[in-house]
Amino acid sequence: MTGSGVPPQLRHRLRALRPAAFGADATGERMERIRRSPNFANGSFQNPVGTRHRPSGSTLEFAKVYFEKESRARRAPTGGVPVHPTTVADLARPAATGLRITWMGHSSVLAETDGHRILFDPVWGARCSPFSFAGPKRLHPVPLSLAALGPVDAVVISHDHYDHLDLPSIRALAATDTLFVVPLGVGAHLEHWGVPASRVRELDWNESTEVGDLRLTATPARHFCGRGLRNQQHTLWASWVVTGPEHRIFHSGDTGYFEGFRDIGAEHGPFDVTMIQLGAYSEYWPDIHMTPQEALRAHLDLQSGAPHGVLLPIHWGTFNLAPHPWAEPAEWTKDAAGAAGQAVAFPHPGEPFEPAGKLPVEPWWRAISRPIARPWRAAEVPAEPRSGDLDLAGER
Repeated sequence: MTGSGVPPQLRHRLRALRPAAFGADATGERMERIRRSPNFANGSFQNPVGTRHRPSGSTLEFAKVYFEKESRARRAPTGGVPVHPTTVADLARPAATGLRITWMGHSSVLAETDGHRILFDPVWGARCSPFSFAGPKRLHPVPLSLAALGPVDAVVISHDHYDHLDLPSIRALAATDTLFVVPLGVGAHLEHWGVPASRVRELDWNESTEVGDLRLTATPARHFCGRGLRNQQHTLWASWVVTGPEHRIFHSGDTGYFEGFRDIGAEHGPFDVTMIQLGAYSEYWPDIHMTPQEALRAHLDLQSGAPHGVLLPIHWGTFNLAPHPWAEPAEWTKDAAGAAGQAVAFPHPGEPFEPAGKLPVEPWWRAISRPIARPWRAAEVPAEPRSGDLDLAGER
């Protein structure tokens, strides 16, 4: 109905009905660049290994698990999440070691490294959704306003799902003079929302750009993209490496486990800190998100196979996006990392820490968590093979 046969006047009316949060499709030279990408084939971006985008299993089975009353209760904290009272003065004070990390919740992280400030996946909105009245709501307030963060040198986006690319946050940041460093195709959304093209740098996998003394490199990830009613896979997803004169950091974005982490580590590591997605996992979508055990494996791959640096768990605690209990990612990570001898930081949302200094390790979530079964401690039993596709992936 919206093809070339539709009269221009009707086409204009249909576009006007499209929510602004859906963003914009790539066109013109941007689309030509996408088509030239070595990671684009058969009309869409491709993952580094075979990946199922849609959950497997029966719709009825998933609905029973996801909407059952007791299960829903386990997926939320029992009380208010203790947000750290970060102040402007906290962030204005230079990092003593030259590297400071502040987890703002979910995958939003402020990284202050080698005299520069990089903001990953800023999501300050009340919901990760195109609508103000529906979709997953925040389980805790933002630690501080975007304005209170102070100037940032670059905003880095991992992919265009709503819990990583947030329209209200981008519009607020568009009013500053920051750069936006994004995967190929994502610039169409930003320009649609008012970011000048001159402040957008789009990268394919293994391409880099310079921001002051830092080199930012888009590296592969195993995920997918999409914001609107149809998902053409015309925007890329990425993990990110930031290399400075003294420090190296890694942000995974959203990804399933794949052996490419070893290649990223061999070329760009080792890292002082890795920020790795380890929440919103499920046996229904094992290819696109990692469990804590897989995330630990990814971290070790990035560090040439041995414990090194600090692992910061991200993509948990802020939004309810999967059937697992709310605090399970933290408990599982604590167990798995402890067994491997790997240092992990468990900051409250908004709590700055320096990887080379004293790490926040208090299990603060236990005070507001329902009992957790800890199934990962039991012997693993192979899951029954599942068949069919669920169109319930959500754009997680």
